[in-house]
Amino acid sequence: MKNLNTIVAAGVVAAVAASANAALIVGWTMPTAFPTGTGNVPTGTSYIPPMASGAPAGQADDGANKSGSEIKSVHALAAATYTSPAGNGSSYSFSSNNWSSGDYYQVSFSAAGFTGLSVSWDQTRSSTGPATFTLLASTDGVNFTTLLASYTVLQSGGGGAPGTWSTSTYNSIYTNNQSMGSAFDNASTVTIRFQSTVSTASAGSNRIDNVMVNGTAVPAPGALALLGVAGLIGSRRRR
Repeated sequence: MKNLNTIVAAGVVAAVAASANAALIVGWTMPTAFPTGTGNVPTGTSYIPPMASGAPAGQADDGANKSGSEIKSVHALAAATYTSPAGNGSSYSFSSNNWSSGDYYQVSFSAAGFTGLSVSWDQTRSSTGPATFTLLASTDGVNFTTLLASYTVLQSGGGGAPGTWSTSTYNSIYTNNQSMGSAFDNASTVTIRFQSTVSTASAGSNRIDNVMVNGTAVPAPGALALLGVAGLIGSRRRR
């Protein structure tokens, strides 16, 4: 029969390990249509309907830190129009046209309590929509780090497209994944930009959906204290 000290120590270590598992920090699955309109669309409480009950339009609909998060798009041209067509296996996506080089989609959130961040997202375009983007991230919204210098956005529907987005079928070829590095660990504010590097015809559109940021939860101070107790118990057991 195992010594009681050994059993207690093992239980404490298991509890601490469970508190440091990978988790969803924020996620946008676009369950509700965005307001349609033109110009830059910052998503705030004045926009109805909300992404989730009682939440501002644009707030993440899932994740531990969804409160206070936001998704928006910024375009140089006032003629840019925003719509909510079918997502990649979800009800809606966030779409816009009239793209200039430097225009972007952007998500902002808190990464407090998490390390080892990674982001995944679905993105597609029309035949004349922007096909080349860069992925940037920042902890102050001013100074950005390049996570991906260039990535290609595949076309959905129409001649030559490898697939078509629909509300009922998810297609993995439109999903991108990128680790973010330690610079964003436990940051009170993180901003991620999906920025176009090309200009397009006025009707050329681009869509984004299923933006998910994952990380490893940092054990609470109490859990770390328990880990120290487990080490002490183990040490005494070995004497």
